[in-house]
Amino acid sequence: MTPRWTGFKSPLAGGIQQYVAFKRALGRRFATEERALRLLDRFLTDHRVQCPETISPEILETFLASRPRTGPRSYNNLLGIVRRLFNWLVVHEIVKSSPLRVTSRRETPHRLPFLFEPTTARRLLEAASRIPDGPRAPLRGPTYHAVYAIMYSLGLRIAEVAHLCCGDLDLDRNVLTVRRGKFGKDRLVPFGPRMAALLSRYRVERQRRGMSSAPAAPWFSFNGHRSISTNAIRNLFRDRLVPGLNLTIPPGTSRPTVHSLRHSFAVGTLLRWYRAGENPAARLQHLSTFLGHVNTNATAVYLTITAELLREANDRFEAFARPLVREEVTP
Repeated sequence: MTPRWTGFKSPLAGGIQQYVAFKRALGRRFATEERALRLLDRFLTDHRVQCPETISPEILETFLASRPRTGPRSYNNLLGIVRRLFNWLVVHEIVKSSPLRVTSRRETPHRLPFLFEPTTARRLLEAASRIPDGPRAPLRGPTYHAVYAIMYSLGLRIAEVAHLCCGDLDLDRNVLTVRRGKFGKDRLVPFGPRMAALLSRYRVERQRRGMSSAPAAPWFSFNGHRSISTNAIRNLFRDRLVPGLNLTIPPGTSRPTVHSLRHSFAVGTLLRWYRAGENPAARLQHLSTFLGHVNTNATAVYLTITAELLREANDRFEAFARPLVREEVTP
């Protein structure tokens, strides 16, 4: 099978290929990093860089400045990818020293993610279901409705939803398989009867359109051959659906992104555990596994403290402390 990284052409092509192969050998998908390294490779080629020794600090600074990454966090992520590449190349004696001299940008205080309440999520899904078909995009409404419903109800990442195949969904046992998630791991994700009904309806629509149901066929596709792109999911959400909802963004909160649906799932799960009288700390590992995280520290990033969570936690503490207070004041 042809390696995914075929096509590097700059003087660093061989080193980048080895670096990507090394990372994937450790079980990393490395898709985002590979895309960034392709941009660097193309930049060096377009600027006629002839050998690694002529890659100057100014060239790398120009590359970083050429990318449309205005936010400090996004800029620093790209800088980190380039820095780790050159550090690896130095260790393996592919280049003598790193020419990178750029420093990280100072990040502003972290803003809270926007969380979709159930009512707002329903409005979003209804708006998605009304998206009309295009000349080359049949079933746009049902497709986007199902995509966003899965992200909100099951907490899947955007790429995990986009790359689902027909063989990944078992509508008899109500479980779907996420293959090679962010950390290269497969996982099973069970779902309830309402999601099963939604996916069954979508299957019927696919069959009416004559789309393939072969195990390797993409589940979400407009032409039956290629999976729906993550950019299409992201852009429709940002440019068409969210503006139409006329949302009020609280102070200190980021504007909604498609990733907000995954955040909303995690916080909503925690809230349901509180209301059901369960111990969230004892079940956090379950949520971590469900989300496809390697540990609970990664899951904690998603657990934004909301007013509802604080209220539920406070009620839980008061219920615990009330008998102790009575014992202290009883003569």
